[in-house]
Amino acid sequence: MTALLMVLVVVGILVIIALGLAIHVVTQYEMGVQFRFGRVIGTKKPGLAIIIPIADRLTKVTLRIITMPIQSQGIITKDNVSVDISAVAYFRVVDAVKSVVAIENVNAAIDQIAQTTLRKVVGKHTLDEMLAETDIINADIRKILDLTTLDWGVEVTLVELKDIQLPETMKRAMAKQAEAEREKRAKIIAAEGEALAAAALGEASDTMMAHPLALQLRNLQTLIELGVDKNTTVVFPAPLMSTISELGSFLAKETATAAAVTETATLARLATT
Repeated sequence: MTALLMVLVVVGILVIIALGLAIHVVTQYEMGVQFRFGRVIGTKKPGLAIIIPIADRLTKVTLRIITMPIQSQGIITKDNVSVDISAVAYFRVVDAVKSVVAIENVNAAIDQIAQTTLRKVVGKHTLDEMLAETDIINADIRKILDLTTLDWGVEVTLVELKDIQLPETMKRAMAKQAEAEREKRAKIIAAEGEALAAAALGEASDTMMAHPLALQLRNLQTLIELGVDKNTTVVFPAPLMSTISELGSFLAKETATAAAVTETATLARLATT
């Protein structure tokens, strides 16, 4: 009886071990690749998967998008500028069987080929092109990677340049260039403003020549503006001074005329008397 009990216990343990080896759970984001005596016989979809213990082996492959940082690479651009560039790649498995059979380690392989492709693509562009056309460089890197990785059952969904480190001397040179460019634009804008102001002043002078009173009104307006600031010194424009002088001569003539008329009238009264 004791021997029979021991046999039942051993059989139960073997059954439990066999069930543990035979029953597998494939999650929703995975795909199982089933091998039988070393040969691929099919795939297992998400859910409960049952295989034959010892004869079969189940390898699970994730189908989620994987983020892989590409470490910084020292690269010489087409115009002989040394830069350090890091990037990030996003890829996912589209064929689980190929990703297991065609290559030993998908992640390591993509990391290495991404680094070499990054150096090769960036080395074909100048520094200005690299800074201004990052979208084109990203697309070129992705296209080259896809040509290789599709044979491994992997699709590269996105590649982005993450960080570009420039030498300090190049940073200073670019800062000087940007400063000179802004100074040029400022001078051009100032010259355009002077041209517009000169044209407006020319039109205003034509108007004042046609209407002399407008010049006098403008002079008075200038005096009012000076008076607002309560300045101790008042500057009179030359045309205004000449106007005041002419006005004084006119008043002197009027006074002399009035005096002559009065004297004539007095003499006339005396003569009649």
